[in-house]
Amino acid sequence: MAYKINDDCISCGACEAECPVSAISAGDSKFVIDDSACIDCGACAGVCPVGAPNPKD
Repeated sequence: MAYKINDDCISCGACEAECPVSAISAGDSKFVIDDSACIDCGACAGVCPVGAPNPKD
């Protein structure tokens, strides 16, 4: 199951730098995760100051 970044994202970029497979990139209003590249490691969730990345339902 891939992670998804919710609307709490403040676009700080901490998650992008932490992703070991480069699945995270800047979107229009927040960072986004490429479902097909995400390996569900949770590294992004561990560094996000607002808890925006969460496991996708």
